[in-house]
Amino acid sequence: MSCSLLLSSPIHAFESSRKIRRARHRRSQILCFSSQPNLRGGEDEEQDGADHSKVQGGPEVIVVERYGNGTAKRYMLDKEYGLRTFLEENSSVTNRFQDSHITADARISWLPDSIKDFILPAGFPGSVSDEYLEYMLLQFPTNVTAWICHALVTSSLLKAVGVASFSGTTAAASAAAIRWVSKDGIGAVGRLFIGGRFGNLFDDDPKQWRMYADFIGSAGSIFDLTTQLYPTYFLPLASLGNLAKAVARGLKDPSFRVIQNHFAISGNLGEVAAKEEVWEVAAQLLGLGLGILFLDAPGLFRSYPVLALTWTSMRLLHLWLRYQSLSVLLFNTINMKRARLLVKSHVLHSTVPG
Repeated sequence: MSCSLLLSSPIHAFESSRKIRRARHRRSQILCFSSQPNLRGGEDEEQDGADHSKVQGGPEVIVVERYGNGTAKRYMLDKEYGLRTFLEENSSVTNRFQDSHITADARISWLPDSIKDFILPAGFPGSVSDEYLEYMLLQFPTNVTAWICHALVTSSLLKAVGVASFSGTTAAASAAAIRWVSKDGIGAVGRLFIGGRFGNLFDDDPKQWRMYADFIGSAGSIFDLTTQLYPTYFLPLASLGNLAKAVARGLKDPSFRVIQNHFAISGNLGEVAAKEEVWEVAAQLLGLGLGILFLDAPGLFRSYPVLALTWTSMRLLHLWLRYQSLSVLLFNTINMKRARLLVKSHVLHSTVPG
């Protein structure tokens, strides 16, 4: 029986002060050897070496750890000297990682250096994980569509409390303010509940919870849209909408902190978060501007079905873009879901996918 188990954990290299800023997040690969030489790629060679050492009575290979920079560490058990370790280098793997950085540089080579410094962390691409740029490029239109939806939903809320209503009726300013503050207060309960009850879930699968947050937030926006049809029930509908969106935010924020921490492989979490704000604000301004243009369209302003259809289209596009952006993330840690897949594969097929 043979197995190849990929255990991903942050292995930090202790280098000189000149190189520590370039320290990469390395993946640790543990290979379990047996008598069947069916491991992937160059692992067949290691298998043969391990079997040969057993036959000859020489040092036995116990574990081989492979790192992202092409280095491999062999742990060998010698009857005379005990446990020994050997370091090896694989230049082909190192070149592959260098090529990924060259590709990232090529995609933004047309940008002026001043703009690169403004929107990207210092030392990019070496200071962040490999999928950082692709994620941010997908995240930008995702945020644009989110703010377009926000502008469309806000118009429905204002009309429901009597501001620029289709029917021409108006509500007293104090009554409108009370309704607005009340729905915010009720919605805040959602964030309180999520943070206190489910705070231990986000590290395990941040991509899943980030996607759930968008689905729940979309449901909350539907409540907001219906307030325009039933202005009498503004407070319960808007409160339910705000509650759902508050729950979504309670899921979104912790999940995104985990994603940011994944990007910050050089200990530069603060800078990664700051640059993310640059992307977010730029998307917000563009999204709000487009939302205002949509609301200025005569047909959209006067027709609720057109407004609802426009919002639905934007929201579906937003959810698709969110899924695409999350799908590029490659976490190198084993959570419960991945552990189940590894165990299932090992039990059913006697192999563990790498």
